[in-house]
Amino acid sequence: MGRASYVRRVLSVHFAPCALFVAGVLALVRAGSFSGRSDWRSVPPEGPVAALGLAATVTVCAALLGLLLQPFQVRAVRVLEGYWDRWTATAGLAEILVQVQRRRWEALRRRADRTAEKDAEFRMRADARRRLAAQPPADVLLPTALGNALRRGELSAGERYGLATLASWPRIYFQVSDRMADVLRSTRDSLDRSVNLCWSFLALTATGAVALYDESADWWWCAAGLTLAFVAYKGAVTAAQAYSGLMHVVYDLHRFDLLEALHYPLPTREGEEDAFGDVSDLLIHGERSDLPYAHPDNGPESRRGAGEAP
Repeated sequence: MGRASYVRRVLSVHFAPCALFVAGVLALVRAGSFSGRSDWRSVPPEGPVAALGLAATVTVCAALLGLLLQPFQVRAVRVLEGYWDRWTATAGLAEILVQVQRRRWEALRRRADRTAEKDAEFRMRADARRRLAAQPPADVLLPTALGNALRRGELSAGERYGLATLASWPRIYFQVSDRMADVLRSTRDSLDRSVNLCWSFLALTATGAVALYDESADWWWCAAGLTLAFVAYKGAVTAAQAYSGLMHVVYDLHRFDLLEALHYPLPTREGEEDAFGDVSDLLIHGERSDLPYAHPDNGPESRRGAGEAP
C-alpha cells in the first residue's frame, strides 16, 4: 500500500467517523444539553479564533480516538456480523435473529423456485435467485445481513476448489495482482468505513438520548442518528457483498499461484480437488502434505517428496 493510499484509508476509515462523533458530542456540550434546556444558538463559534480552537479540539480528539480504536477494527465488524454467542446476554437474541434470517432465506427459496409465466414474475424470480446467491446455506446463517454477506465468501470462495477459505485467504491474498489488490483494498475500505460510520451514529444516538431525554422537541437528534446508522449499515452490507464476490474472483484467478508460492506442483484437472484438500489439511491441522515439492528455478532434479529434507 502506497503512502497516499494509507493516508486516505486513515482519514476516511478511522478519522472521519471519529470526527463526526466528537463534533456531535461537542455540539451537545456547547448547547448545554447535559445540564439543562438545549440552546442550539450557542453551538456555532463566535469569531475566527473560537472557530479555529473548536476545529483544533475536534481534530486532536478525533485523532486520539481513532488511534485508540484502530486495533479493534476487526472486532467492530464482527460484532455487526452477529458473532454474539460468546456472551450470555446476547446469545438468546442471536438465536432469535437467526430464525428470522432463516425464514427470509426460505421465502427467497420458494420465490426462486416458483414457476413464472409473466414478465413481472420472471423478474421477481431472477431477483430472488440473485439475492439467494449472495446468502450462505440456511444451516450456517448468522443473525445479521452483514454477517451473512461476508460468510458467503468465507465459506464458498475457496471451497469450490477444495481449499478452506478462512485458512488459505491470508496466504492467497499476497499472490494477487496489483490491480486486484487495489480493488480489494478499496472495497474493504468501503466496508470498514461504513461500519465505523454506523458505530459513530449509534454512539451519537445513545449520547443524544442521555442528553435530551427530557426534551421531546429535540428527539429529532436520536431519530436522525438512527436513520444515518441504518443507511451506513446498508452501505456496509452492499460493500460486504462486493467483497465476497471479489473473494471468489481471487480463487478463480490465483489459486494456482498459491500452489506455486508453496512450491507444490500444479495438479491436473482430475487431481485439483485432492491437491487443494492436502493444502487445506496442512494449513488447518499442520499435517504434512503428500504433495512433492517443486522448485522450478532449480530444475526437475530438485523435486523431492514431502518427507524428504528440502
